[in-house]
This record gives sequence, structure tokens and C-alpha cells, in this order.
Amino acid sequence: MNVLKYAAETFLFVPFAAIVINNVFSKKMMEKCFHLLTGAVALSQIFATLFCIYSMDARGMSRFEFFMLEELYENDREFFCLTPVTLIFLLCIGIVAFVSVMVAKKTIDAKKTSYVNLLMTLIIGMNGMVMVNDFFSLYVFLDVVGLSSFVLIAMFRSRKSLEGSIKYIIISELATIFILTGLAFLFMQTGSLDYMDLNSSLLQNSSEPQTMLLSLSLILILSGFFVKAGAVPFHSWLPDAHQSADTSISILLSGIVIKIAGIYGIYVLTDLFSGVKAIQTALAAIGILSIVAGALLALCQSHFKRMIAYSSVSQMGYILLALSTGTTLGVVAAVAHVFSHALFKSTLFVNAAAIHEQAGTLEMDEMGGLEHRMPVTSFSSVIAFLSTAGIPPLTGFWSKLLIILALWTAGNPVLAGVALCASIFTSAYFLRMQKKVFFGKTPEHLASVREVSGSIKIIEIILTAITTLIGILFPLVLIFLQSRGIL
Repeated sequence: MNVLKYAAETFLFVPFAAIVINNVFSKKMMEKCFHLLTGAVALSQIFATLFCIYSMDARGMSRFEFFMLEELYENDREFFCLTPVTLIFLLCIGIVAFVSVMVAKKTIDAKKTSYVNLLMTLIIGMNGMVMVNDFFSLYVFLDVVGLSSFVLIAMFRSRKSLEGSIKYIIISELATIFILTGLAFLFMQTGSLDYMDLNSSLLQNSSEPQTMLLSLSLILILSGFFVKAGAVPFHSWLPDAHQSADTSISILLSGIVIKIAGIYGIYVLTDLFSGVKAIQTALAAIGILSIVAGALLALCQSHFKRMIAYSSVSQMGYILLALSTGTTLGVVAAVAHVFSHALFKSTLFVNAAAIHEQAGTLEMDEMGGLEHRMPVTSFSSVIAFLSTAGIPPLTGFWSKLLIILALWTAGNPVLAGVALCASIFTSAYFLRMQKKVFFGKTPEHLASVREVSGSIKIIEIILTAITTLIGILFPLVLIFLQSRGIL
């Protein structure tokens, strides 16, 4: 048990130690090895998460609650908690952070020590969010995530990055106000924000005025998390932030931040207030709207990163649809799509970094014919596109299949049909991207373009291999989940 506790504590202690190291040693030395420090933190999180998954499964544990510094606590409730769902989110954080570091090694030439401090702070915020046991602590870590993301976007102080960061912080803080106000109303009625004290029976056993106030609090909290997730119609900040930020930052924003800051909060809310039809209906409506609107908006884009950003809006809709079912299968499907989206979306942003490094532009109308000049980038882009569209046997196929099955078994065949047909839009905008960027005749100004080298090329290969391998082996995952009584 002690070993498991020590492994769990690394999720906060290791990135904090990295901040100390980054600021104690000389700036010149840390700028030379910033990628080694941050990469080590990301890898330690991946291995610690895998160890926790193995250890908890070996002991038959579905929850592991613990204190970080036990002597500081006087109550009998543990402050942090690990569950299978939180461990998958922690694994995604480690993977996406590692990808960001690999890309940053190539794309970030200045403010490397600032990048380390901000990335580590962001990781602490995200890890804290998924491990805490009460809503107020979740809100505190959520603010850490929001402020870290804001500074990361604005870090290089270009006109575009400042514009994108201002839009992000205004809309993000508006969402934070919604969440904090909702939590205040919730606390007024229940006297607690601890997860153990909140459930759907509060709505059933309250008087009419109390029920109205509780409903208002849930509406405010849910709306705030919708904004954080970039769901339609709260998505306007997302493409601007992605386009203006360095690609290594865009990987973080799309690959994991919108899932932790938005989707995880929604998951907690639906888990605590399961069976509340109004929440399920809202998730289904926003989910369908996000899927369709995000895909159509992606189809209209000419900038590579803006297209990927709108694609993220669409994919968040699938996760919301899965959570709207209120079933165990729906949660499994949502978490599976969180994981697969982290892989294929990170791959696409790495492709964007490769193209920008070699071609000097991300405007798709200015490209063409890069298939033979950048074969690794082209192939990894195809795999990521096929996974996004839900083509077997890649990871995206299995997660989307589970979402459709969850909707069907929950008695929502119409929503299942819409989710299935919406994949046509996904295929449309990615086929358009492939045609404009990789097929056709190469423009004269791109005649000298060659394949990217170094860390970006390596991470393209790694992500493509993982997406393919996990997709092929995913039936074993389903068998494992079935053997544990989860499916």
C-alpha cells in the first residue's frame, strides 16, 4: 500500500520538484536541457500511472484514497483519490505532455525556462483536478489550469498570441465565474462540496425553492464546464487560441486541457447526479450540436491548425453524447474516446509542427504535393485522419463504436444514428485537408521541402505506432474489462 501511495504522490511532487530544479540551477544550463527535465517528468507520470493501474487491479481495488501530507489533516476523509477513470486521464496528461515536450524541443527557441515552469504548473493543476475529492478543490486546481494555459498562449507576446490569449482568458474566466457561483449556490443548500455528500437524491428530497436553487447551480456549473470543453455554442475561443499559440502549446490545449478542464468536470457532475434527465438531455443536445457544427466549421477552414481546432470541437461532442447515456458503458466509451482523441489529435498537431517547420506556412491553399517530400508526416496524418473518422482497426474506431453502442443500449437509436452519420463530415474535412496539403502538384516555393527530422519525426512515428497497435489490441482491452465486470 505504501508503494502505491508513493507512486500516487509523484503526480504532484515530481512536477513541483521540476519547478524547483528549473529555478535553482543557472538559466543557461536549464535552457540546454529543458526538454530532458520536462520529458523526464512526463515519462515518470506515464510509468507511475501504469504502475498504479497494475497495482490497483492486482489488489482488486476500484478506489484508492490518500493524503499527501497526512500530519496536516485532522479530518477522517482522504483528500485525494485514484479511480480507473482518473488514472486514464492521468495517463493522457503524461502522454500529451511528453508529445508537447518533443515538439517544443524543435519549435521553442526562447523562454525555455518559462515554458518549463508553466508546463509543470499546468500538469500540477490538471493532476490535482482529477485526484481531488471535493468541488472546491477542483475549482482551485481548475484556476491553476486556466491561468497556466493563458500565459502559455501569450508567452511569446506576438500580436496573434496576445489576441488569442486575451480571448481565452476572458471567456475562460467567465466560465470560472459560472462554476464558482454555481458551487456557492450548491454549498448554500447542502453545506458541503465533498463528492461523498452530493448525489441526485438532493433534488428529490428538497422543497420547491431549494430544488430551483439546486437546479440553477447545476446549470451554472454545467455551462462553465461546457465553455472549458469548447463545446458549441461556447467554442469561439478555441480556434483563435490554437492558431495563435506555438504548436507545442496547441498540442496541450487540444490534446488534454479541454478534456481535463471541461470534460472531466462534466464527468464528475454526471457521476454525482446520475439519472437527472435534464443533465442528460443537455449533454445530448450540446453533444449533437458540437459534432455537426464543429465538423461543418472545420470543412470551411483554410488554416491547418484552425481546422484541427474545430475538429476538436466536433470530437468533444462525441464524448458528451457518451456521458449523456448515464450508463457504465457510456462512461467507458467516453473515457476511451478521451484516450484515442489524445493520440490522434496530438498526431495531427505534430504534423502541423512538421509542416510549419519545413514549409513555413500552415495555410492549406499555399500547399500541395507534400506526400512524396514528407512521406512520414503524410503517412502519420493519414493514420490520424482514419482514426478520427472511426475507421477500423484504429483506436478511434473502437471508441466511436462504444459510443454508438452506449447510445443504442440506452434507448437512443436516433442519437446513435446521428453520431454514426456525422463521421461522414469528419471524413469530408480530412479528405479535403489531405488533398490540399499532401496530394496534387507541389508549388514552386515548396520545391525544396524535405521531411522533418529530429524529435518531431520521432514522435510522429511513435504516435502512429501507438494508435495502430492499441487499435489492433483493443479487443483484448474489452475482454479485460468484461472479466472485471465493468462491461
